Amino acid sequence: MKDVADATEDFTNSRALEIVARAGFAVSGLLHFLIGLVAIRLAMGGQGQADVSGAVQQLASQPAGPLLLWGSFAACVALALWQTSDAIFDFEHLPAKKKLGKKLKAALQAVVYAGLAVTLASFAVGAGKEQSSSTSDLSVSVMQAPGGYALLLAIGAAVAVTGIVYAIRGFRQSFKKHLRLPASEKARSAVTVLGVVGYAAKGIALLLTGFLIIIATLRVHPEESTGIDGGLKGLREQPYGIYMLAAVGIGLICYGVFMVVRAKLAKM
Repeated sequence: MKDVADATEDFTNSRALEIVARAGFAVSGLLHFLIGLVAIRLAMGGQGQADVSGAVQQLASQPAGPLLLWGSFAACVALALWQTSDAIFDFEHLPAKKKLGKKLKAALQAVVYAGLAVTLASFAVGAGKEQSSSTSDLSVSVMQAPGGYALLLAIGAAVAVTGIVYAIRGFRQSFKKHLRLPASEKARSAVTVLGVVGYAAKGIALLLTGFLIIIATLRVHPEESTGIDGGLKGLREQPYGIYMLAAVGIGLICYGVFMVVRAKLAKM
């Protein structure tokens, strides 16, 4: 078993896997960039689906759609494997409490990128669904399960808190500790601005999504839990909402560009 574990660790720390895993950050960046464009389009009175499924659908509609989808799928799988390796093998030198936190964070990141991979694969094989419909169906199913009401409230609160954490991470610039910043002062400043604006915008989007889940649950209308797309479209209906939505869209574009930059600068 030790030999198997050592071989697995060697593979997950290999240079080849690292290169493909870095591309996973770029895939996430591209999807956030596309979501940001849709958000701006919505602010201008247009239509679109401002979530991951909508962004993946845009990739699928391109002339090289299947190649883009399968390439993105491979990158996300590689990054999920890399994060899983971190969760299992790394951080052993840290104190117990800090080690647990780092491992849990890596495990959650692995789940996120595995989820992206599943979404990409579903569209690649022609089985993709609109995220709004799947989110609503899942929310209804959870509500009907024993303890589902409390679970949905907990999920909504967790998503909202995650949004707050993202915003704080942006304003505190704590994301910089995960990067090898360039030597140029101008380049470092550009990366920092992209990170601050991007993390804040993603935090707002997640906060809106969490609130939407909580409100829909309290009203006993789980079908209204329509994810980030519903949260952004709900923002559009508020006073000055089109301006706030456009600002969030620009921020998500910044986050997308930041993630592409992170593909190059990330400490792996």
